Amino acid sequence: MTTPRRGDTPGAWPVVGSTDLHRDAWVVALRKDLIHPPGEEDAEPFGRLVLEHPGAAIAFAVDERDGVEQVCLIRQYRHPAGRTFVELPAGICDVAGEDPIETAKRELREEVSLEAAEWSHLATTYPSPGITAECHHLYLARGITAVETGYEPHHEEAHLEVFWLPVTELLAAVLDGRIQEGPVAIAVLTYTVTRGYPVGSGS
Repeated sequence: MTTPRRGDTPGAWPVVGSTDLHRDAWVVALRKDLIHPPGEEDAEPFGRLVLEHPGAAIAFAVDERDGVEQVCLIRQYRHPAGRTFVELPAGICDVAGEDPIETAKRELREEVSLEAAEWSHLATTYPSPGITAECHHLYLARGITAVETGYEPHHEEAHLEVFWLPVTELLAAVLDGRIQEGPVAIAVLTYTVTRGYPVGSGS
């Protein structure tokens, strides 16, 4: 019996054909690849849809307020899902060559008018690898200060709400399903586990 590998492994299967289904000036596109299993010469190639996405950077900004650790959150409408989600400040990594942490810093400034003195990596995840190589880079931001940016939000961003929630309340809301957005759940679970918070705490 072969011992399974205890970690992800890179390496793409051969692509024998590719067709664009949608591509425009934006960084996201949809294509269909024809792929072939490696080492199986007699196997028939098969098609897979691929959503091209450059990834996103996400800020988990924590500040002590009224003696309690609290997280900066936003409430934003997401049309594909048809609902308004509680989320973290985040943005697409759409600047070529930019380190994702710089993207997270910019989004924290633009979306919620905050800066952080301390940044550290929380987690890196692939939310839906069956259809996209989109990668989420989550960072912990501390030493929070308010700033004036002059940034003018548009479309859904023009209607977002900014609020703070104690870490324990956010954790409880994720665990009981009141908050379901993926990066929020991963960030608060990672943060609380690594810092010894009791799971299930909060109201």
